[in-house]
Amino acid sequence: MKLDETEKTELSIAEVREGRSRSRGALAVVTLAAAFAGLGFVIWSGINARAADARKLAHETTETSVPVVRVVHPKSAAPVQEIVLPGNTQAFTESPIYARTSGYLTHWYFDIGARVKKGDLLAEIETPEIDQQLQQARAGLETAEANYRLAETTAERWQGLLKSNSVSKQETDQAVANMAAQKATVDANSANVRRLEQLQSFEKVYAPFDGVITARNTDIGALIDAGAGGQSKELFHLAAIGTLRVFVAVPEVYSNAAQAGAKASLTLDEYPGRTFYGTLVRDSSTIDTASRTLLVEVDVANSAGQLLPGAYVSVHLKLPGKVRSVTVPADTLLFRSEGLRVGVVRAGNAVLTPVTIGRDYGSTVEIVSGLQPSDAVILDPADSLATGSPVRLAGDQVK
Repeated sequence: MKLDETEKTELSIAEVREGRSRSRGALAVVTLAAAFAGLGFVIWSGINARAADARKLAHETTETSVPVVRVVHPKSAAPVQEIVLPGNTQAFTESPIYARTSGYLTHWYFDIGARVKKGDLLAEIETPEIDQQLQQARAGLETAEANYRLAETTAERWQGLLKSNSVSKQETDQAVANMAAQKATVDANSANVRRLEQLQSFEKVYAPFDGVITARNTDIGALIDAGAGGQSKELFHLAAIGTLRVFVAVPEVYSNAAQAGAKASLTLDEYPGRTFYGTLVRDSSTIDTASRTLLVEVDVANSAGQLLPGAYVSVHLKLPGKVRSVTVPADTLLFRSEGLRVGVVRAGNAVLTPVTIGRDYGSTVEIVSGLQPSDAVILDPADSLATGSPVRLAGDQVK
């Protein structure tokens, strides 16, 4: 059966419409799939971005937690042949001079700076009370001696009468006992006289040794209290400066240079270009645990009196052998309870290394053991720095 033209036309239109419907459905499916794919991509990109941000933050946090340090390499120093240490001069013998009796000062004969010999009269004290007591004691001694002589004569007489039985034994014993008691009284009064004579002899104050008067703390008319009611006042201060002592704290690492009999040279700022010489006479034979030093005494002859007690001197001690050392800035040192330490960077970590100090130059210090010139020493380390702590070098020091 053949379709007419109208039917063919309608059929064609229907087919076109059906094709268009199918096309629109397919396009919607494709569009929806593309939308889901785009949304998935956005979600995936967001997740990756957040993960990257988290990784970046963690890395930055780790980087920030690692302290940045600056380092310096120790500088090699020349072999040390001698050490120069500070010291203070002291008088070989020094003593305050006190009064041994009370009274009033009537004369003084030497002022500060005066050089005196042993036995020189320094001052005189008037002691009227002691003088009167001495006179009274002497009178008492004379009375006791008279009583003793009478008792002695009586005892001898009674002993003679006892032989002829003219007196009793009891009476004779009493006479002998009275003589012994009078003898004891004489001895007591004699001792009192000697005591007061000794106190009276202290009216004159003498120099106990050769030296120089460094202080006079009294004047004519001053009341002198021998200390019966409190602390006695110092009259003079005497120092023997013919030989001076110089005490030096020698670092432990150089203690082998502190041998008795070793020679030492001294220099002073007030005598530029001049050198004085002394001898090491003794040491404390123990290391001070606080300063890690050995106390040494150097005696210096000073017959001309050019060196004064209390002066600051530089003491030069020869070392028995050369000591090789390095120097580092003073702000690299860490003072810990276990001892002196410096921080050294090794393989990205800090290592606290024990060191031994030689001489102190102020801004730098000498290290005689514990460091090598190749070590990277941390400048101005934090107090919390510990061995094994990760560190990183400052940007301009990263190689």
